[in-house]
Amino acid sequence: MIVYNANVYTVDNQFSKAQAFAVKDGKFVAIGSDRKILSHYNASKTLDAQGQSIYPGFIDGHCHFVGYGETKVRYADLNGCKSFEEVLERLAKHNENNDSEWLLGRGWDQNLWDVKEFPDNIELQKRFPDKKVLITRVDGHAVLVSDNVLKLIGLNAKSKVKGGDIILKKGKPTGILLDNSADMAKAIIPNLNNQQRINALKIAQRDCFAHGLTGVTDAGLDIKSIALIDSLQQKGVLKMKVNAMVNPDDETMDYFMKFGVIEKERLTVRSVKIYADGALGSRGAKLLEPYSDAPEATGLYVENEEFYDHVCEKAYNAGYQVCCHAIGDGGVRMILNEYGKFLKGENDLRWRIEHSQVVNPQDFALYKEYSVIPSIQATHCTSDMPWAEERLGSERVKNAYAYKTLLAQNGWLINGTDFPIEHVSPLKTFYSSVAREYLIDNKLTREEALRSMTIWAAKGYFAESRKGSIEIGKEADFVILSDDIMSIDDEKIPEVKVMNTFINGEMVY
Repeated sequence: MIVYNANVYTVDNQFSKAQAFAVKDGKFVAIGSDRKILSHYNASKTLDAQGQSIYPGFIDGHCHFVGYGETKVRYADLNGCKSFEEVLERLAKHNENNDSEWLLGRGWDQNLWDVKEFPDNIELQKRFPDKKVLITRVDGHAVLVSDNVLKLIGLNAKSKVKGGDIILKKGKPTGILLDNSADMAKAIIPNLNNQQRINALKIAQRDCFAHGLTGVTDAGLDIKSIALIDSLQQKGVLKMKVNAMVNPDDETMDYFMKFGVIEKERLTVRSVKIYADGALGSRGAKLLEPYSDAPEATGLYVENEEFYDHVCEKAYNAGYQVCCHAIGDGGVRMILNEYGKFLKGENDLRWRIEHSQVVNPQDFALYKEYSVIPSIQATHCTSDMPWAEERLGSERVKNAYAYKTLLAQNGWLINGTDFPIEHVSPLKTFYSSVAREYLIDNKLTREEALRSMTIWAAKGYFAESRKGSIEIGKEADFVILSDDIMSIDDEKIPEVKVMNTFINGEMVY
């Protein structure tokens, strides 16, 4: 294949540009001017890009690919609801076409409501008395469940859950569960059957391709999900390239770590995902000092020190990366110190802190000292803008979403969406990175943002020699956009459309 008459951003070390390239056997074989490529190469397929801009295929550095598909298959979409009443209305519509004993939804956010407080399950039970109801907050770290679900998992007002919380009102459970308590409820939702799981993956792939994604990092999967992805990739049903972080239970870790690092054409398994704390929006993120809008709360650690020692030691001995969710400055400090026990100094193991959302000023240097890589999600900053300062206060918030400061530690960082928590589009990631009007000293340049969702995202799982840029010998993953995101005005970036997505030289969208 030859592509010519294009505005090509190669994202190589020099951030050079080109007009044309040639692809053979799924890889870039030549890059240069129209004259050079067209005079030296012939191909059965040619594409006149008509001056449109081409970039390396976008790679989501942190998302939930499997979970997104499953959400699309059976969950009511509660994103953007402006009130709890609207949540109930959407659930009712979803319930009309749902004959399951479970009524599920995802995406509600009390911070968007006039009364910015957690709801309770009283009205939920009045409207859906015969259903087991579980609706997940937008961040995935809190759920609202009906009383019959509380009974099934054995939780009541006196229950204590390590790394979790049960929100009470007048001494009675409201149905709101945080973190490990929420996970207990999610664990009893019946699994999808195999065909439903395959359909869910196809839906996730379709939506990713439509937004220019050619690779995703799925932040936490079990053996069965990874095996299904692998089998569908081998059959050619699933073309998306997946970097799978494994869950931190011994069965899953032992299963994969006995093989060492797994690196296939479209599947990578070389990391384990753990959690330090909860989320800021539900006040589960662990802070060093109390929340500014809830002086009685500091958040929570979801595991004990023995757990982190155990997982880190296993991963270190197997040559696996550790990737830890840490949002509060307390969670970030704890896990940086935990990593330091094993990393001890400069290295190229690329252990990661996912989100790195609030960092104490004293702790930024530890990222550099231990070569820890921040994995950020730029849209979290713009989503949290309306209420982040209320949670953190005017001083502490200055060290939140500090992408420029984090970038300075090791010279690179990873960017992603965290979908389905945020929208699947990497163009929203780009826009939030470069155009945010909040804490603007820490926004990224356009070159930094593009690198963070291409070559640096690939580097985040040791794949930079194979993908992430348009260079000779690399896999021919690229995307054609309707306009040039590197030069147009900020306000026009959200209007840019994905025209085509290619993986290994094959047009998939």
